[in-house]
Amino acid sequence: MSDIRKIAVLTSGGDAPGMNSAVRAVVVSAINRGIEIVGVMRGYEGLIDWETQPLGLADVRNINNQGGTILFTSRSERFLQKEYREQAAKNLRDHDIDALVAIGGDGTLRGAIAFQNEGINTICIPGTIDRDVACSEYTLGFDTAANTAMEAIDRIRDSSVSHGRCSVVEVMGRKRGYIALWAGMATSADAIIIPEKWDGDYDSIIDTIKAKHADGRNSYLVVVAEGVTDAPELAQMILDKTGIESRVSVLGYIQRGGQPTAKDRMYGSLMGAYAVDVLKKNKANRMIAIKNDILIDYDIKEAIDIQNNQIDSFQYELSKLLAE
Repeated sequence: MSDIRKIAVLTSGGDAPGMNSAVRAVVVSAINRGIEIVGVMRGYEGLIDWETQPLGLADVRNINNQGGTILFTSRSERFLQKEYREQAAKNLRDHDIDALVAIGGDGTLRGAIAFQNEGINTICIPGTIDRDVACSEYTLGFDTAANTAMEAIDRIRDSSVSHGRCSVVEVMGRKRGYIALWAGMATSADAIIIPEKWDGDYDSIIDTIKAKHADGRNSYLVVVAEGVTDAPELAQMILDKTGIESRVSVLGYIQRGGQPTAKDRMYGSLMGAYAVDVLKKNKANRMIAIKNDILIDYDIKEAIDIQNNQIDSFQYELSKLLAE
């Protein structure tokens, strides 16, 4: 493999706090190693249309504390089609780009494996609040999102206690229940509904609320991961079967925004710098990951195999926290 002289960086899929820290670290590390760097706007869509800008140190100054991504992002349907991937690859070659650093979640990783087939050296950094990149024990944005959900639930619970209500709070997570699990555990929720451990047993939730009501409790909290069950229907069921007023709060996109936590800023910085180190070592098509709090890298095909097989390094955590 020839020496790396010029690289591109993009953020793709859902925005996640900490992405800017990763972008900054890629830029600073590249420039310090004499590598020219280009920022691609709007993720894979920007690759297809070649919406880019050169990035210097001034462009990434003081962005660690900003949520979202200064490069903007998108979910590219066009990139699923071979003709558009070929166009994106041609754009990179025509502009003498030696490698691409892509920051995002599951969809970004799958896009990278398809891009590998077009001959583009792609390094992926896991950035998603859902923590759904199975080969890594941590993904950028999760800590901020979990803390945001926790703080919002704390405020909702204050009102529930004042009015003697049951609050059903829906949080984000896509197909994973980590935000619900962490926020629910941190706020001492009476029930937590997540896709990894949901068998449709509404009666157990109702019975839990009834038992606590009989013991003198006057407020209750149920945390639900999005897409697992219908939160308004659950609230109505609780009202119908217990007589306790129930209200629904859907936290939604507030979990994506806001200033990143120290953890997301630090991991974003470490992952970004590590990605450039991987390129300087002449490695190709790698997925940056964290294992036992240590930075490592996988071959992208191996990372996809882990993703497809759903081998999750946090199953131990789930089994312990949710043990009956």
